[in-house]
Amino acid sequence: MMASTTSATAAAAAFGGAAAAKPRGSSSSVPCPRVSASGRRRSGVVRCDAGVEAQAQAVAKAASIAALEQFKISADRYMKEKSSIAVIGLSVHTAPVEMREKLAVAEELWPRAIQELTNLNHIEEAAVLSTCNRMEIYVMALSWNRGIREVVDWMSKKSGIPASELREHLFMLRDSDATRHLFEVSAGLDSLVLGEGQILAQVKQVVRSGQNSGGLGKNIDRMFKDAITAGKRVRCETNISAGAVSVSSAAVELALMKLPKTESLSARMLLIGAGKMGKLVIKHLIAKGCKKVVVVNRSVERVDAIREEMKDIEIVYKPLSEMYEAAAEADVVFTSTASETPLFTKEHAEALPPISDTMGGVRLFVDISVPRNVSACVSEVGSARVYNVDDLKEVVEANKEERLRKAMEAQTIITQELKRFEAWRDSLETVPTIKKLRSYADRIRASELEKCLQKIGEDNLNKKMRRAIEELSTGIVNKLLHGPLQHLRCDGSDSRTLDETLENMHALNRMFSLDTEKAIIEQKIKAKVEKTQN
Repeated sequence: MMASTTSATAAAAAFGGAAAAKPRGSSSSVPCPRVSASGRRRSGVVRCDAGVEAQAQAVAKAASIAALEQFKISADRYMKEKSSIAVIGLSVHTAPVEMREKLAVAEELWPRAIQELTNLNHIEEAAVLSTCNRMEIYVMALSWNRGIREVVDWMSKKSGIPASELREHLFMLRDSDATRHLFEVSAGLDSLVLGEGQILAQVKQVVRSGQNSGGLGKNIDRMFKDAITAGKRVRCETNISAGAVSVSSAAVELALMKLPKTESLSARMLLIGAGKMGKLVIKHLIAKGCKKVVVVNRSVERVDAIREEMKDIEIVYKPLSEMYEAAAEADVVFTSTASETPLFTKEHAEALPPISDTMGGVRLFVDISVPRNVSACVSEVGSARVYNVDDLKEVVEANKEERLRKAMEAQTIITQELKRFEAWRDSLETVPTIKKLRSYADRIRASELEKCLQKIGEDNLNKKMRRAIEELSTGIVNKLLHGPLQHLRCDGSDSRTLDETLENMHALNRMFSLDTEKAIIEQKIKAKVEKTQN
């Protein structure tokens, strides 16, 4: 009964985040040593401190024993479901922009989000991919069900959206399905605009951010790097990017579609935000024949750099303090900033002067930011029309059939890269068995060598003889292990398949009772417990 109580205490400490329970009779506070009138400590203090220290050591030892007992129980439970790669997220295909913006994570906060996710009890590794069209979390989970539940709860707390409401819009994929999804995302196959190139740069940024913050974990890091390779191959070996439009170009296309055809090129264009997306807006305005654009930005340096690069258009800079004055003189307002709050509300729109009838009588707000820069209530103003990233589908439908044909070609490449990643991941399974078999053989060798040396007697051996006996024992073990270890390696140097290698691994585990898989799970759980207790 006492053992099971101890185990339950360890379980609470390990997986509930609670502090380890104190043994019965222990005090919750340590009495301070008494001090005499002269300021000197009395002689009993040393014994008191020693008692407290001994008590703390006893508590720590009891907690360690209890934790080890719990490992055995937990390992048996987790052996039923191996660690899984999972993706939990929502995108332009599954959730409206109103929900995506609440979950959006700014790039500079990705490392913090990764740390919070990996602090969850059942999450070993994590990565965050947050863009205007998607918010996806990739994890390596000790347990699929428990890990997913923890991530969804984390997303709910971050966004303030109830978990039950979130689940209506979330998609969840596991192992090869999760990996294929990331490869398709990197290749531009899952984008609102099929084949768009900016998403590949964003996937690369996830890896750079992970490297700067201490890494994404071995599996997630390799998966993202292979996704980058897949994305590059798809763009190089197919023509999926040819003629494809980006979110920025679709925004320009949409604005020109909504303007009177005869006046579209003479419309007064305003761009708020001169980041990557904003720069692409200017590029596509030039491609459509626009000759002038006003750019509002926090600093002039970035605008000067764009002006230096793009000579075919007049770029007029306005500081952020003059944003509303600039909007009053614009027919079309593009917004692309990282602001967490709307720049334009209904009150702002109502305060702006009317647009001439030649321009249709309405001011167009084309908002390609997530979170949105233009509040939805601006649409209630009769002289304004608001379009966000979800409204770009109208433009994207053009030439969709041709791009879908190219996507079929891309899937062949993605399948090749997926097999390569899964072969790498599966090959990792044999490494612990190799180490454990080697350790098992070395223990036997050392034990038998010690018995042999004792029988011969130290007095009857010189250094040369002792070294010769040790080398003999090592040589025998190495030769005996050579064959089994060769059959645990699957590096492409012979005709052995991965399935054969894994069969050999399981056979050796059974023959030598190595219990490798259980040992790995115990090690992972132990690391989680230590992290929680610290």
